[in-house]
Amino acid sequence: MRKFLFLFTAAVLFTAQTITAQRKIQVALLLDTSNSMDGLIEQAKTQLWSIVNEMATARADGKIPDIQIALYEYGNDRLSAEGNYIRQVVPLSNDLDKISQELFALRTNGGSEFCGAVIGKSIQESGWSASPRDLKLIYIAGNEPFNQGRIDFKSTCAAAIKRGIVVNTIFCGDYQEGIRSFWKEGADLADGKYLNIDANQATVFIETPFDSKINELNEKLNDTYIAFGAAGSGKKENQTLQDANAAVYSAAAAAERTISKSSSAYRADDWDLVDALKNQKVKASELKETDLPAEYKGKSATEIKAIVEKKSEDRTRIQSEIQTLSVKRQEFIQAKAKESGQTNTLNAAMSKAMREQALKLGFTFPNP
Repeated sequence: MRKFLFLFTAAVLFTAQTITAQRKIQVALLLDTSNSMDGLIEQAKTQLWSIVNEMATARADGKIPDIQIALYEYGNDRLSAEGNYIRQVVPLSNDLDKISQELFALRTNGGSEFCGAVIGKSIQESGWSASPRDLKLIYIAGNEPFNQGRIDFKSTCAAAIKRGIVVNTIFCGDYQEGIRSFWKEGADLADGKYLNIDANQATVFIETPFDSKINELNEKLNDTYIAFGAAGSGKKENQTLQDANAAVYSAAAAAERTISKSSSAYRADDWDLVDALKNQKVKASELKETDLPAEYKGKSATEIKAIVEKKSEDRTRIQSEIQTLSVKRQEFIQAKAKESGQTNTLNAAMSKAMREQALKLGFTFPNP
């Protein structure tokens, strides 16, 4: 009887932990970087933060999901022929600055686009969750027939959905041409959505009265980060660089990135002392002086703890201000969106598919 009660109690506890654990949204973005795809890469660069912001509105079991993104390029003649002209650029990661950095570094060239091969590589490498409660999505975008190459897309799409990974296909061109060239069949085989976009359509950013204030708050937000450890200074520099990359396009694009930085999707606990202590990645008492930036060297653990607590309070307040402005900004954008004609872009395609597939797994969104 005791054994039964022990096993029953253990099972209940395990089930409760499983149900309440933070669920994940994992997305692998597979981009064709052959010669004709400059427009696609440009859309990915300009719309990354809008896509992240859409995912960041999701909730699961009343909690904010853990968002991870992977990036692959394929169809580029600069890549190895033996490797089917495929490169894993970034594995599934919370490091959104790294994703942005690598997107801006992509260059088109060539090539030979093997969709079956890149899907197969992405499901083997990226560290997908084994939980059926996590949302696992592949988005593959390109403009050549889906059935090219030695590796059959039918087998890799079937292998993906067997592991609970949905494959969404985005054809850069005419909808019917995408059907004829097997892009819809690939999506159908893996419970995904077939979508088409105009890859050459330039992103039109809707400027709002809230952008300048949001971007002012971004400067204050950046002051709350304390780089530490061997990688800290480099990652802090990259944070600033990706701010600049977004701002090149417009104040509205910069605001989208700032909104992402004010959400739980943006994590820096591998280099920022505030997040690292908050998420218990390090302990103040265990910090070495060599891990700290110059202005914090020589300070006691108590002094550092007080500084970090103040930075954390400031960050929470600033992020709350940004989120409040974000709601007003989004209402303004929705009122203007139909006028912009931005209905056939990468962001729109990805967001539509992601929402539908997330809802099936019980994720919820605050707005329809």
